[in-house]
Amino acid sequence: MQNILLADLSIILVEPSDTQRKIISTLLHKENVKNVFGVSNVKEAIDAIDQQGGDVVVSSMYLEDGTGLDILKSIKQSPIHCALPFMLVSSESSAQKLEEFKQAGVAAILPKPFSTEHLSRALKTSLDLINTEELDLNLFDVRQVRVLLVDDSKLARNHINRVLKGLGIEQIIEAENGAMALTILKENTFDLVVTDYNMPEMDGRELSEFIRFNTETSHLPIIMVTSESVDSLHMTNIHQAGVNALCDKPFEVEQVKMLLSSLLNE
Repeated sequence: MQNILLADLSIILVEPSDTQRKIISTLLHKENVKNVFGVSNVKEAIDAIDQQGGDVVVSSMYLEDGTGLDILKSIKQSPIHCALPFMLVSSESSAQKLEEFKQAGVAAILPKPFSTEHLSRALKTSLDLINTEELDLNLFDVRQVRVLLVDDSKLARNHINRVLKGLGIEQIIEAENGAMALTILKENTFDLVVTDYNMPEMDGRELSEFIRFNTETSHLPIIMVTSESVDSLHMTNIHQAGVNALCDKPFEVEQVKMLLSSLLNE
């Protein structure tokens, strides 16, 4: 299948302000995105997605009848539109509110106002999600790579699962937390563990330590997916727990490809 280009993208832009819609549309046009359909609230956005589809949704956080999170969750819970990339544009600085979007599988978060560099990267991330390409590995057939995916958020697991499958990884078993993951590890063999950091019962650090200090699993590469800053107290010395690599939320295809190539070709 031929890859979609920026000029081919059809974008649904959700922004309550006429002025802001015009500004964002102009910036998108400058990036060679020509087909932009503007709506102003949650209902109009969901109707537009259902009736005309689209390739990417770009949305503000706060809308008159809800928030961008309502749109994102509607997308991710839809069997038809669940793979539709969603980009958030917001001046919101609350880590807790932004965390909800990261956990729900947002493709990119753009600050408001954003630079052309921010927009270019976010559009590239969205295109990477649309234009899936099988990962080429030296030591593995990517379709035979066995992955244990651990995250307490079902929406986050769905998003990571889709990214991995887009790279050709087909054998993925999911766990809701570290404790469940340990049970699965006792009964199955894996080539890679992808785990969230913040989870109930047993978090990603504890899970990584158990994996690393068990002789049967100590060889497993571990990627930790987190929305925590790499400079945060929680992430300090995280590699001492046995984590091989950190991957940010949003879970970006290009970063994941680089990490997988590095870890699975060693």
